[in-house]
Amino acid sequence: MNETLKRALSGAVYIIVLLGCILHSKESLAILFGMFLVIGVFEFSKLITINRYLSLLLAAGTYVMLWNQHKNFPINDSITLFTTIVSIGLLVFLFKQNESSFKIGTKYLILFGYLIFPFVITNYIAMGTKGYNPKILVSILILIWSNDTFAYLVGKNFGKTKLLPLVSPKKTVEGFFGGMFFTIVSGILLAKFYIGANILYIWIIIAIIVSVFSTLGDLIESKFKRVAGIKDSGKIMPGHGGILDRLDSIIFVIPFINLFYLILRYVS
Repeated sequence: MNETLKRALSGAVYIIVLLGCILHSKESLAILFGMFLVIGVFEFSKLITINRYLSLLLAAGTYVMLWNQHKNFPINDSITLFTTIVSIGLLVFLFKQNESSFKIGTKYLILFGYLIFPFVITNYIAMGTKGYNPKILVSILILIWSNDTFAYLVGKNFGKTKLLPLVSPKKTVEGFFGGMFFTIVSGILLAKFYIGANILYIWIIIAIIVSVFSTLGDLIESKFKRVAGIKDSGKIMPGHGGILDRLDSIIFVIPFINLFYLILRYVS
């Protein structure tokens, strides 16, 4: 089968299954992202060389216990704060010139902060104050896809300045800002015509968060792969690679959006 056709078909199946589960119910979302987590941990354990079976056990147990605890604010706050701290540490890792392997304890902290907790928080994002609201998570996904698409198009046609060439030689500064601009436009349109939000500035901020942190999430996973000396995290999606290759932006964005929600809650 032609590689382009294979990539298009597997991408279409992924999007249909993803949106179908999100729109159906919170239980189908939880099951799908639980499956994604298991596959993602399997790939990540190979990427940073930790015990696969222990990692899967930790991930499954944590996810089952926490996926539906969005109203338990001490838990929500704690895992969001922990994930944010780990994410900041990964940003240091991203821009660090001298590459060094993580100690075993640090690897498991990264497993929780970079992978397990973000999958848990994805469920929290879709559970609004008035019950399950899939439009929020669907809109965030659309913003991520908009950013990826327009960053690629602008970068391909106008990009001259490399963003982080040692990690991802194809990304450009022009592509980054082009992607951000169109992501903000998409955020305004989604807020006005899909979500029906009265306060547009919230979705403008969310669009900026998505643009910045989805790009950083993609770069961090690229850095992990470069250090490990591999091209793709896995082979489960023909033409796309592994689950982490598809979800690297989402799992890095989601904690920061949830942090923004928590800040709004405390301010209000």
